Amino acid sequence: MLKKTEGIVLSSIRYKDTSIIVRIFTRELGLKSYIVNGVRSQGAKSKAALYQPMTILDLVVYEKEKGGLQRISEAKIGFPYQLIPFDFSRSGITMFMAEVAGKSLYDNYQNEWLFDFLKESLIHLDQKGTELKHFPLAFLVHKARYLGFGPDQPEEFFEESRSLPFKAEEIPIIKEYIENLLSDSYSCNFRPGIHLRRQLLDYFLDFYREQLDSVTPWKSIGILRQLMN
Repeated sequence: MLKKTEGIVLSSIRYKDTSIIVRIFTRELGLKSYIVNGVRSQGAKSKAALYQPMTILDLVVYEKEKGGLQRISEAKIGFPYQLIPFDFSRSGITMFMAEVAGKSLYDNYQNEWLFDFLKESLIHLDQKGTELKHFPLAFLVHKARYLGFGPDQPEEFFEESRSLPFKAEEIPIIKEYIENLLSDSYSCNFRPGIHLRRQLLDYFLDFYREQLDSVTPWKSIGILRQLMN
């Protein structure tokens, strides 16, 4: 059965000589794995570009009731990025977003509100005036709420976490920072200093590990720390 849906590419792996298996979080069908043939053949660069992480796609897909690997009938860019592919900072944040999404979603998981949040976040990241230094933190705070484990108040982060790596004098600043992230999201303009921003990033990532019961390391964190100057 053919179905139309929007999708956001999370990752892809090579399959045989010229094909890939791509994981796409679709709005209507949830997280699916699709096999795409011929995408790595000579002269197929334009086709391969469709399946870069966090690309927003308009899709027509074959939906099989038994699940497993699916196939794509049609795919085209749903939102053409103007800045992300050409800006190291933005592309680095995009890699981080893809990793967080990939670790927190499972096969067939469907959440239209989360999809819309991811799409709107990517479009916002592609805007010229977007403040980047708070972006990863705001993304983590709000994505956790769409996944069902994000607290509404800063104190609840501290209560639900097994670790509290902040000094006593840092707690009020961190609390105010989280309040600003919750209320202002990507428009946050709080200035806690680079040291506390990095500490809070590590804290949020540990919080995600605890909630997702994951022990695998974050591959993109090294690049992200370099971007948080």
